[in-house]
Formats: sequence, structure tokens, C-alpha cells
Amino acid sequence: MLSYPCPTVLELIDLRRRFGDTVALDGVSFEVPEGHIVGFVGRNGAGKTTAMRIALGVLQADEGTVRWRGAAVDTATRRRFGYMPEERGLYPKMRVVEQLVYLARLRGTPKEAARARAEELLTTLDVVGDPNARVESLSLGNQQRVQLAAALVHRPELLVLDEPFSGLDPVGVDVLSAVLRRAATEQGAAVVFSSHQLDLVERLCDEVVLIDHGRVAAHGTIRELRASRARNLWRVEVRGADDGWWQVVPGAVAVESGDGVVMLELNDGVDPQRVLDVARSGGDVVGFGPVQPSLGELFREVVA
Repeated sequence: MLSYPCPTVLELIDLRRRFGDTVALDGVSFEVPEGHIVGFVGRNGAGKTTAMRIALGVLQADEGTVRWRGAAVDTATRRRFGYMPEERGLYPKMRVVEQLVYLARLRGTPKEAARARAEELLTTLDVVGDPNARVESLSLGNQQRVQLAAALVHRPELLVLDEPFSGLDPVGVDVLSAVLRRAATEQGAAVVFSSHQLDLVERLCDEVVLIDHGRVAAHGTIRELRASRARNLWRVEVRGADDGWWQVVPGAVAVESGDGVVMLELNDGVDPQRVLDVARSGGDVVGFGPVQPSLGELFREVVA
């Protein structure tokens, strides 16, 4: 079990769910601390959406428990949650501001505060178009921004977002990333989002939960995930050295090489300084350093 400096607010405990003969969740458990952004990643059909819907009460688990601040989640608690489904759910004929105000009031926000927050979010999210226009008149990208505003307008304590970055342009991705970070750091919201954009998850998230075939395959910070699957890899770029110059270093194995660049995996006990000394004796060293696997590489290793 991970130890957090911030209090745990959301707990998914041994969730199990079947759809006929298909096992969607097979004992999924993880925790989300207050003010943290947690990336929920996995292949299509791994169980991400099912787990998120159970956390929100949209689906019921066959077994297992969802707890919020140590207590069972009831209807009143869920009013403090915000949800952005992968299948967008706005009312197309309703006007943008009216829809946001309506959704905020359903969750207990006073009318004036709801309107103020709606207008503020439309500006913050850079929604292009008339706030009094019907949702269906907006571009798909702007409809998506309005959908996010709908999840945020009541200032939820928990944000659950299913593929929120899908279809956004790079500017939209940057805007949404900043909004999620502020929700976590300034408002203390716990944020869980799924995404196939692993570089974005790596950059934005405090922690990552990797799910595969309905089970949590890995959970931790990027640093912890790297450490759990550590390979002692070093990238060396040398000009003028003979091919295979590293072979004189016992325990140094080339993973790949070409055009003067070699990726070496060092066995335990091999001093990287020894590799650097040999490289210098053979030519001009223009690059030398450890290789940290990306989240994408860790993902492929876990689900392989």
C-alpha cells in the first residue's frame, strides 16, 4: 500500500464486475489522495470506464466497495463529484450558459453563483462562440470544452474524466491541463482521468494506475514505476570510435546501436564511469547519460 502525504479521499476496494461471460473488473483496488491527479491508463476494454462508472454510481459492482473520505458513497456525496463521460452528454438544443447553470443548480449551487462560475469557466476554457447559442451550434472541440465546464461548474471535490483530451487541439490540451492542475492544487480536488495520450499522462499526473484485463497491473508515481522495472540503461554517443568499442567492458551489453550511438545495459556492479573512460579513449564523447523509460515504454512492458 502506498503512503501519501495528503489524505486519501477516494478508495476503490476489490471491485469486481462481469457482463455475462466477460470479466470487466477482477479485484480492482486503488486510492486517490486529496489534491492529486491520477492517470488511469490501459488498453481498450481493460476496465477503465467500468471502474469509473462504479465509482460514480452509474454502475453497480458485483462485489467490492467505493468509499469517500472513509465512508460509503451516497447520493448526497455524489452531488460533490464531477464527471465527464467519453460519450458526451450535453443537451444539444439548450443554450450553453443555461445548461451550465442548470447542471450546477442540480448539485446545490445557488443561481447567481452558478451563472458566475459558468461564465468564468467559458472564458477560462476559451470556448469560442456565443454563450447564449445552442450547444449544437458549436464546433465539436468547443462542445467538448463545454462538457468539461459542466463537470467543473459546481466546484467538485472529485473529478472523474473519461478521455477528456480526445479530439482537442494542442492549445485545448494545454488549457485543459492547466485547469485540471488548478482544480487539484488550488481547490484540493482529487482528479482521476483516463487517456491514451501517455506522454500527457506522464507530464500531468502525480500518480498512474495501469489496468490490464480488469486488474491493476501497476500503481505509483512515474519514478516508482520506473524503479519497479529498472533496467540499468545508458546512452553513449561517440564520434570516431571503432565499432564495438564497449565490448572491452565486462557486463556491458548493447541493446541497440548505430550512427555512433549505442544503448548499453549494464549488469549489476558495472561502474558507468568505466564505460565513459573507455568511450573517451576511443573517440570524442558528445553524449552520455542514463536512459529513463517513458510511460509508454513502461505500459508496453506491463501489458505485453
